[in-house]
Order: sequence, then C-alpha cells, then structure tokens
Amino acid sequence: MRVDVPVDDGVFAITPDGPRLLGTRCTACGTYTFPRQSGCPSCTGTEMLDVQLAPRGTLWTWTVQGFPPKAPPYIGESDPARFVPFGVGYVELPGQLKVEGRLTESDPSRLQIGMQMDLVVVPLSGDDAGNRVVTYAFRPICAAGS
Repeated sequence: MRVDVPVDDGVFAITPDGPRLLGTRCTACGTYTFPRQSGCPSCTGTEMLDVQLAPRGTLWTWTVQGFPPKAPPYIGESDPARFVPFGVGYVELPGQLKVEGRLTESDPSRLQIGMQMDLVVVPLSGDDAGNRVVTYAFRPICAAGS
C-alpha cells in the first residue's frame, strides 16, 4: 500500500486531525520556534518543549517563486521549461510565530495580506517504494475577491 510520507519527520506530522507543524516553546520565556530548536533565540534558555503549532493563521506577506530554486536544497522540477511557479509566504500563527512556507495558490489576484490560511500537505516527489513524498503548505480558506 502506498502512503504519504513527510519530506522530513522532524518538520511536520500527519495526525488524525490533519497536518501539524512541529515546533518548540521555551519554558522560561514562552518563545515559540519553528523548526524545533534545542535553545531559545530570545532568552538563551535551554529548556524547550516540543509542541504542535496551530494549523490556521493569517497571511502576513507573500510572493510568487517564478523560477526554479537551486538544488539542493530544492527538491522538485528544476527544468525551467517544466517548472510551475508557486506561492511562498509567511503565515502568522496566533500567539505563536510567523512561519515561512509554500502556498497552494500562486495567482496574485487570489492572495491578500491578512487572509486566513489553513495548513495542508502537498505532493513534492516520490520515493523508491512508490510512496508520495509530501511537504507542508498553506491554503487560503477563502480566496481574495470571493
């Protein structure tokens, strides 16, 4: 049976309630980090709790990636003739932090700063066993102008 496999086990988890980003929270000052870190960038504390981050947030800013990024670290179509542009943005997770990630939408007329976004998984590639390798992305809850 073929399954969805996260591109990296330490970045997000596929749970019964949907995907969740894996971060940390400092026990001393409450600062959240993503991806997970062993120390706090705010207070230099070393006691970090693993947490699942909020699955919904607000689009803080965005752009469209119109050319293939360099590989590595990029995994995907690197042939400029077959490359499909994709949206990239920062999504503010309430009370936590801003997370950079792919957007499922790349049409500028359908993206607007301040719109609500949901965390989803999207296909990235395949593995040797025929499984679908997925990564996280943010999907607009309601397209701008709708």
